[in-house]
Amino acid sequence: MSQSENMQDEIDDSAAPLIEHLAELRTRLIHSVAAFVVGMVLCFTVATPLFNFLTHPLCQVLAERGQDCDLIFISPQEGFFVAIKISFLGGFILAFPYIGLQMWRFVAPGLYRNEKNAFLPFMVASPFMFLLGASFAFYVVTPLAYDFFLGFQQFGADGTAVVGEEVSQGLSVVFQGSAQEYLNLTIKFIVAFGLCFQLPVLLTLMGKAGLVSSEGLGNVRKYAVVAILVLAALVTPPDVITQVILFVVVYGLYEISIFLVRRVEKQRDAKLREEGYFDDEEAEDLADLEDDIDSNAKS
Repeated sequence: MSQSENMQDEIDDSAAPLIEHLAELRTRLIHSVAAFVVGMVLCFTVATPLFNFLTHPLCQVLAERGQDCDLIFISPQEGFFVAIKISFLGGFILAFPYIGLQMWRFVAPGLYRNEKNAFLPFMVASPFMFLLGASFAFYVVTPLAYDFFLGFQQFGADGTAVVGEEVSQGLSVVFQGSAQEYLNLTIKFIVAFGLCFQLPVLLTLMGKAGLVSSEGLGNVRKYAVVAILVLAALVTPPDVITQVILFVVVYGLYEISIFLVRRVEKQRDAKLREEGYFDDEEAEDLADLEDDIDSNAKS
């Protein structure tokens, strides 16, 4: 057999597993898309009750102010697009467990047993933390934000609007919200906080993989503070209260991430000691060497 024929056989052998993986990936994607479509159709049939549920924070704030909870459509097609957006978000939430299962079944065969045991808890924690962040946004942050926004309505003593120091008779500056604009803002809150609550999951997973360390995260804390402030300004409306809440929550999650990464490092070091790969004397010598290097750098 010639050398060219051997090379061709090797190429054919390596191409076969790749084709099998691509075929399996296509199957997993088809199943995920089908689950999403089914969830979207189910949510579309109950779009009105879901929208009524999503308007609860706004209606609660308006009720406290003695106003009716009325939203309007400013275009003929707005009601349809509101139902589509609700269906899209609800369908993804309903289908996410099945989509995550398909992702896991595609990745799991290529992992060792210890890798599976390490990765599976994060697959479970990720949707839980997203729901926790979304619930926090919906029940805590959203009412505060709408209470702040609606505070700019102006009324006189007899129901007329106050403009500066003068009273404009027969004019009321009151809220008449667009259903689509309200839904867009509420979804933005929910998604932003849901994603921010993924920070401990992401950093702990990176720490378990050795990509970050608790010491490194602690050293860049001041840069993290600036990054979180920028994030709070970008993903929230121009509302100081909401921005402060998001900053406090995300920074707290950052500190929790450092604690979790430190625990992962201690567990990894203990395991290495049990297996004989890590010696306390060597660790002390390494720590002394690092201290000497830091001292020389400062001097």
